[in-house]
Amino acid sequence: MAKILMVEDDPRIASFVKRGLEAEGHTVDLATDGETALEMARGLSYPLVVLDRMLPGMDGLEVCRTLRLERRDCCVLMLTAKDGVRDKIDGLKDGADDYLTKPFAFDELVARIDALLRRASKPAAELVLRVADLVLDPGVKQVRRGSREIALTAREFTLLAYLMAHAGTVVSRARLLSNVWEISFDPGTKVVDVYIRYLRQKIDADGETPLIKTVRGFGYMIAGEPDGSGDRSAPQDTGPP
Repeated sequence: MAKILMVEDDPRIASFVKRGLEAEGHTVDLATDGETALEMARGLSYPLVVLDRMLPGMDGLEVCRTLRLERRDCCVLMLTAKDGVRDKIDGLKDGADDYLTKPFAFDELVARIDALLRRASKPAAELVLRVADLVLDPGVKQVRRGSREIALTAREFTLLAYLMAHAGTVVSRARLLSNVWEISFDPGTKVVDVYIRYLRQKIDADGETPLIKTVRGFGYMIAGEPDGSGDRSAPQDTGPP
């Protein structure tokens, strides 16, 4: 059971979800606007924030971005009436760990919360990962390429860590969805392709040897030689698989 911060300005939804989650054994604190939510998250440690996207004043996307910029160690489940693909991508891009559209079944909300809390409770691996001149340190949540520090969202960090833990191996989209997003089906948003593109923009900057490869029809891999010259035998990036 966990201490959950719920951010919802609709009193009917807030009351219903709060009572339901407390019946499941969780402790639920409620905020009705973004500014209050941030103050509460800064004052207490919440493993999970259930965050409405449409809030008065500071909206949910801005709250989520701020939590990530401040490196708050919490999972974020975003609730919203916006169900377009672009809306989902925006929510995930800004650091949400999961996205549930309104109206929703309470049982599905509980299942998603349980999945996020299981993920949050897993002990972080302390092994520092290295591929060529790219270094990921899970202990301090830091990524560097050479002397350049790279800022990543929580989801980008998890995706990169998984690729680096399987360096030199082609990883399918299905495996990434299962192990990084913990979903066993393709949501139809091309979210893996989108996040690979975000990583490339940050990891493979101008003038640096590309490390993230696309293997058409199979998936993605990260590979490189220790001197930074790249893995000459690795398949070339020829577009989304």
